[in-house]
Amino acid sequence: MVELGVALREHVLPLLGAHAGRSTVRAGGGGDITFAIDEQAEAFLERFLAEHAPEVAFYSEDRGLVSPQTSSLGKPLDSLADRAPVVLIVDPIDGTRPALAGLESCCVSVAAAELGGGEPTMGDVSAGCVVEIKGGAVFAAERGGGVEMIDSDGARTAPALSGNTDLSRLFWTAGFRGRPAAPLVEVLEELIDISSVGGGFFDLGSASFDMTRIVTGQLDAYVDVGSRMIDEVPALRERFEGVGGGAVLNNSPYDLAASVLCLEEAGAIVTDAYGDSLDRRPLLGSGHEFQMSCLTASNVALHSELLLAIERGVRRLIGKG
Repeated sequence: MVELGVALREHVLPLLGAHAGRSTVRAGGGGDITFAIDEQAEAFLERFLAEHAPEVAFYSEDRGLVSPQTSSLGKPLDSLADRAPVVLIVDPIDGTRPALAGLESCCVSVAAAELGGGEPTMGDVSAGCVVEIKGGAVFAAERGGGVEMIDSDGARTAPALSGNTDLSRLFWTAGFRGRPAAPLVEVLEELIDISSVGGGFFDLGSASFDMTRIVTGQLDAYVDVGSRMIDEVPALRERFEGVGGGAVLNNSPYDLAASVLCLEEAGAIVTDAYGDSLDRRPLLGSGHEFQMSCLTASNVALHSELLLAIERGVRRLIGKG
C-alpha cells in the first residue's frame, strides 16, 4: 500500500499546478468532475496494480470496482470474492482542486479490506495509508497496530493530538466543496463565529489532508455535515445537486476509508455527524446512498461539544426550512 501511495505521489507531483491538468474529461463514478490530472493518476493506478498486484481488486472514484484478471467494472461482490483476496479502496488524488492550484493540501489515499462472503464495510478496513503529494509525508495504519508517521524530511514522528476542548479556541476545517453555502453555514454558523478570533476555520479542499492534520496536532477537528443535512431536510438534495452539477458530492467511502483508520489508530474520535460509528457503512460505492457525514475530533470532550453545536445548527436549519 505504501509503495502504491508513494508511486502515485511521484507520478502526480510533476503535474501539480499545471494548467493543462485543469481540462475536464467527464464525470467520474461518484458524479464529480474528472479532470485531466485525475485521468492520468487513475490510468497509472490501474497499470501499477496490474503489474505489481494482479490478484488484488480495487475501487476508485473514476474506475469504480475493478476485479483482477478481467479488469471488468461493477462485478457482483460474491463473484469478485472468489477471485480476489483483498480489495484496495484508492483515491489517487484526494484534493484535486488544491493539486491543480499547486497547493499542499492534496493526498493519495489507499485503504485495504479483505474480501469475504459479504459486502465489506468501513469496519472491515484492515490497513490505510495517506501520502501527501506535495510534501511527501506518509501516514500508515494497521487495525490494532497503531499508526506510523514519516514527515516530509523522512523522519519518524508520533501522533500529537490536541487536548483543546474550548470551542472559542478551536482550529478546525469542514467539508465545503459541492455543498450549498447558505444552508451549510446555517448549520456551522455557531462554530465559525465562536472560533473566528481565538481559533481558526479553514477550507483546505481534501478530507484526507484535513483529517491527518488532527494526527499532527495542527487542527483539533474536521466537520462534514453534508449527508446529515440531506437526511434531516430531504428538500435540500436539489440544492446539493444544483451545486454539484446534477450529483450530490458529499464524502464517499474512498474519501475517508484510509484516514478514518489512521485517526482511530492515533486515538482520535471519529463518528458520523450524529455521533454514530462509521463501521457499518458500505465500503464499495459512490453516490448519495453510499456517502456519509463525518465528525472527527482530537479528544472525547471536544467531540461531545462539537456534536451539541451541530445539533443546534441542524435545529436552526430545520426551523428555516
